[in-house]
Amino acid sequence: MDNQDNSIQIQELEKTNRILQKKLERCQNERRQLETDIATKEFLLKKVICELEESQTNLQQRGQELENTLDSLHQMQAQMIQSEKMSALGQMVAGIAHEINNPVSFIYGNLSYISQYTHDLLRLVQLYHRYIPNPPAEIQTERKTIDLEFLEKDAIMVLHSMNIGTERIREIVLSLRNFSRLDESECKAVDIHEGIDNTLMILQHRLKATDKSPKIQIIKDYGNLSHVECYAGQLNQVFMNILVNALDALEELNAQRTYQEIRDHPSCIKISTSVVDSQWVKIAIADNGSGIPESIQKQIFNPFFTTKPVGKGTGMGMAISYQIITEKHGGKLDFFSTPEKGTEFVVQIPIQQQICPVI
Repeated sequence: MDNQDNSIQIQELEKTNRILQKKLERCQNERRQLETDIATKEFLLKKVICELEESQTNLQQRGQELENTLDSLHQMQAQMIQSEKMSALGQMVAGIAHEINNPVSFIYGNLSYISQYTHDLLRLVQLYHRYIPNPPAEIQTERKTIDLEFLEKDAIMVLHSMNIGTERIREIVLSLRNFSRLDESECKAVDIHEGIDNTLMILQHRLKATDKSPKIQIIKDYGNLSHVECYAGQLNQVFMNILVNALDALEELNAQRTYQEIRDHPSCIKISTSVVDSQWVKIAIADNGSGIPESIQKQIFNPFFTTKPVGKGTGMGMAISYQIITEKHGGKLDFFSTPEKGTEFVVQIPIQQQICPVI
């Protein structure tokens, strides 16, 4: 009896054990399924997070690209406005030069004739003096009234002064026409020295002596340059911008010095040209002004940056000059400045441009 009871208990235990094993297996399967589901959800969550981070990065990049595009559009707009202004200025300068040139050419062309006529008349008067030493009283009175002796000497001097004056006007008109280069908008070989001299001619009024300071000295150290292929009108704008900045720096320094101090240490601008490696031309324009502070030197070529008061500058002059030299001519524009000693701008462009036609 006892053996039978033990057998029954063993069977029940085995049955219970199998039931428990099946439950354990189900629990393990459910646990594995749950772990798989959790892993899947973690993977999906990480994927979503990565996609969100990537999307955020893309949005930031797009935002930066849009901001850069907006800045570029602002710069392009400003450059277009400045270019239009320079184009309008060039047309106005060319128009004025043309209008002045016509009457000046008429006067200049007739001066030689009037000079010859005057010399002939004075020679005739001298003959009258020689052969009629004692003319009637009325002629003698008129001779004293007009001071004939002074008139004979001064007439020649007046004609000479008129000739010098018209020559000066013709030089100014020629400089204006050459500076504007309205008829030379394309790339062609030109004389760089002529462009610099024409620019200096236009700025002559700022170089002259005043009651506050002596004249600004211009030191030219021109090298032996052949003609250089370039956009002459735009290159002249670069020379103008650099020279105007140099003059502004000198005037700012002179405002802080006495007349005697300026006279003892004269303001000057040195312009030198040379050929580099037989393929490049170098133009250096240096002044002995107050120099550019180190804190702003990195911003000199930035659009809209200016140290001048409101209304005195747009901050686009050097930015456009940099674009003209580097992009339009494939050259270099650098500067070297020492505070309290001065600044030197260096322009380097190829002697031959690949985009220029062969002439």
